[in-house]
Amino acid sequence: MINNQKVFGLLGLCMKAGEITFGTEACEDLIQKNKVKLIMVAEDAADRTKRNFKFLCDKNNISFIQFSTIADLSKCIGKKNKAVFGIKNENLAKQIYKIVDGGEIIG
Repeated sequence: MINNQKVFGLLGLCMKAGEITFGTEACEDLIQKNKVKLIMVAEDAADRTKRNFKFLCDKNNISFIQFSTIADLSKCIGKKNKAVFGIKNENLAKQIYKIVDGGEIIG
């Protein structure tokens, strides 16, 4: 089981540190500039959005994960209706990816 609260806490930390970007256009722009280390897309985002970002991440060698819901992810950064997040800080990106990918199992 993934420790959602830990991931939400790390996303909040990213927000406070200015190491996160959100929204499709902003994330696409940073992918093209190679300034983002991890793209996180909400599981309930549109299929087209998920496919597009998976393709862009594969093409640019950027980590990609699908996690949680739009409502929960948006709440943890204090915004509304955000489905796509880009983590700029490499260490925070690695930690989030590790947790979501099953690196820290609780139980």
